[in-house]
Amino acid sequence: MRGVFVTGTGTEVGKTVVAAVIAHAHAEDGERVAVFKPAVSGIEPEAEADHSLLRRAAGSSQSEDEVAPYRYEPPVSPHLGAELAGERIDPARLLAAARAAATGADFLVVEGVGGLLVPLTLGYLVRDLARALALPLAIAASPSLGTINHTLLTVEAARAVGLEVGAVVLTPWPDEPRTVEASNHEAIERLAQVKVETLPRINLANPESWPELSLP
Repeated sequence: MRGVFVTGTGTEVGKTVVAAVIAHAHAEDGERVAVFKPAVSGIEPEAEADHSLLRRAAGSSQSEDEVAPYRYEPPVSPHLGAELAGERIDPARLLAAARAAATGADFLVVEGVGGLLVPLTLGYLVRDLARALALPLAIAASPSLGTINHTLLTVEAARAVGLEVGAVVLTPWPDEPRTVEASNHEAIERLAQVKVETLPRINLANPESWPELSLP
């Protein structure tokens, strides 16, 4: 399976944007791109959901169920979203769905939920799914104060179970980085011994304006 697993240092750090830009870049290179997100929570009726953005970015014809098998309205951890919906997330179903999405595709972009240690069930973490899929990680992180600790912890949690960290993506990267952002970039690259990319704030409605971010 060729692809990338996009995770983050927490919630609201740009995972979906990073995943969408990667998917779009590979699609623009002429590849057939499939996308997958194990669970989506916090779905708002008037807003484009994460899995819909991923599908649009990839130019994919996958159905909603094929992209995101579990979808919940409350903005909560997926294990709680499932509990509130009267169901339980099945890891075997997730693996089967991700592998089915990859079938016939040249590249698979998987976006996790929250960070690596977010529970899909109380016995199965996002990290467990990443291990099962064995894809290199792209870690979305904020460029601002506090990101060094959050990012190094995420890298350490990944490497502790043998996951390959392909890159850290700092986003939204400012047009004119301050001393703190430039220093964070350098510190993460040196301390984690990992490639650090940057992604500016983008117009989600206009993929043609998105920068190139093709990983790995």
